[in-house]
Amino acid sequence: MAMGVSVTERAAARIKELAAASENREGQGLRVKVVGGGCSGLQYKVDLDMPKGTDKIFEKDGAKVLVDMKSLLYLTGTELDYKDELMQSGFVFQNPNVKKACGCGASFTV
Repeated sequence: MAMGVSVTERAAARIKELAAASENREGQGLRVKVVGGGCSGLQYKVDLDMPKGTDKIFEKDGAKVLVDMKSLLYLTGTELDYKDELMQSGFVFQNPNVKKACGCGASFTV
């Protein structure tokens, strides 16, 4: 299993678009966190943020993904993709650590 988070070209392109549209874009990346909540217990949270000292930073084509050490425990081996489809658009996580996801796909258990 890969150590860390891999980023597809589509996800990298979208991260760069979001950072370019942000007012404070210099050095920003997409922060990916695993937080408690949802019907299965855990859920993903994404936001633009500046790197912090203990973050692991994963880069693809100049796009940065920032992951705190606690979230990395749940995200190791995950591929981050971006889908832009008619009914739904957004970041998609292919996480090999997920044992069960809820019916709506918004939360998971490991």
